[in-house]
Amino acid sequence: MLSFPKNFLWGAATAAHQVEGQNFDNDWWDWEQTPGHIKNGDSSRVANDWWNGRFIEDFDRAQSLGHNAHRLSVEWSRLEPREGEWDNAAVARYREMLTALRERNIEPMVTLVHFTHPRWFMEKGGWLADNSPQILERHATRVVETFGDLCNVWITINEPNLYMVLNYVWKTRPPGTGSLTQGLRVARNIIIGHYRAYAAIHHLQSNAQVSLAHQWRWIAPAKKNSLLDRVVAWQSNYLTNEMFVRALTTGRMPTPLGRGEKIGDGKMPLDYFALNYYFQNRVTFDISRPGSVFARQLHSTWLKGTPFEEFSDAGDLAPDTFYQLLKMLARINLPIYITENGTFDIGYDNQSPYLVTHLRALHRAMQEGVKINGYYWWTLVDNFEWDAGYWLRFGLYHLDVETQTRTKRPVADTYAQIIRDNGIADELMKRFGV
Repeated sequence: MLSFPKNFLWGAATAAHQVEGQNFDNDWWDWEQTPGHIKNGDSSRVANDWWNGRFIEDFDRAQSLGHNAHRLSVEWSRLEPREGEWDNAAVARYREMLTALRERNIEPMVTLVHFTHPRWFMEKGGWLADNSPQILERHATRVVETFGDLCNVWITINEPNLYMVLNYVWKTRPPGTGSLTQGLRVARNIIIGHYRAYAAIHHLQSNAQVSLAHQWRWIAPAKKNSLLDRVVAWQSNYLTNEMFVRALTTGRMPTPLGRGEKIGDGKMPLDYFALNYYFQNRVTFDISRPGSVFARQLHSTWLKGTPFEEFSDAGDLAPDTFYQLLKMLARINLPIYITENGTFDIGYDNQSPYLVTHLRALHRAMQEGVKINGYYWWTLVDNFEWDAGYWLRFGLYHLDVETQTRTKRPVADTYAQIIRDNGIADELMKRFGV
């Protein structure tokens, strides 16, 4: 048995636009209206139907599995559908959600911005606007004033590194226009916005725990003996990982975001490190891709022969890489929460082996001194996976979108056993090939 600490947090993560449905005032809803943007023409119109109350039954499911924590987000465009106008009905609904979690002894972790933005914010320039950091600060202040009695663990922004790359460099997500230069400007403003929001939250709530969720894409060279592959892997890793982490841990704006100037008060605006990790990605030098610093991401090998084999973002399954990353992050000297980790169902129980091997890697890091306080599987129930629609299904429960029927997957029972034991039994390690 690989045992975990007594007060370890076990849960799942969700995001408002992906589960709520009826969410019509943000940039993602507008993006969905153009044919071809979402795989199979899927729509978030219903999603998991949380806005109509189905969050209650899903929180019951989480409780039945033993979850004592849940990460969710509040939708900015619901709370403030027009600039300066706060929607009291939306406030009431989110208070119901947070209260429902508390009643089930599930600790909420609330994300303020999870990829979606009010239409009015984007019309003002979004994160390209010089005053966008101040707008986030104002939003954070209002949210904490409104919900601070029900939550004290906050994430300001989800995965700004991916937002920079996918939305402005690769242009595969809204607004679908941009350049590397604009992407860097967006990243700079988001980082400044986080600093301001961090200070605002702590001004209001002395016991607040605040962070920013970073998805670490571990990027490896396709050929280790190729100098060009090693160079583009290093560049990609710096721009999507190290650049952001340096800004957040040194209090200085690193190249090419700045010239080392102090950000805010120059102190580290993190009370914990929120890590999202899924796969390892391999890249090779490609002279035809200057917009991606000449890096081309290779397709995965583990999906070969499945309907998902062309999904290059899946990368490689690499729990040892997860261990190495956790060991490396120990240098920051902050407690770590794994705020997203998981894989999608490919037709059989591939999720349980993923869960067990990655938790074993996590446990190994903890045994070697890395302080990790909690783990959140992505996700509780299959949801609207952005441009992939309902094609990718990460849930502990399968969702029939038409009937809204939830069906438990084998990984849910595997996870429930781990939570119940507060550890990984030898039988699970043997069964799932650890």
